[in-house]
Amino acid sequence: MTTNPSRTRARLAAAACALALIAAAQAQAPGIKRTILQRTDIGDREVVLGMAEIAPGGSTGRHTHPGIETGYVLEGSTVLVIDGEAPRVLKAGDSYSIAAGKVHDARAEGPGAAKVIATYVVEKGKPLASPAP
Repeated sequence: MTTNPSRTRARLAAAACALALIAAAQAQAPGIKRTILQRTDIGDREVVLGMAEIAPGGSTGRHTHPGIETGYVLEGSTVLVIDGEAPRVLKAGDSYSIAAGKVHDARAEGPGAAKVIATYVVEKGKPLASPAP
């Protein structure tokens, strides 16, 4: 039996796409909805603008980014925990910055959801976020 190289490549591409979708689904912590609003290339990096909505009692889960994250709390309040720093309570109107590679987590604080808009300047070709222990 001979194998068709085109069919083999197509199957490998389909398998790679399926694995990427599974990894993306696993990276999305329960209780949070992340929406990418815009991506812009700038040389060897890219700027990513996103919105995160954290359900009441929900959390982003401990994770890192391959670049800096800056953000602004649109609604509600959140507790931002960055390894090596004291936890900070951020409310609507507050802004924050997280250095590249710093392990952090955010959870909604209070009775309502928290909504944050964030800008990431990250290395191209790397996942936007990676889970951390």
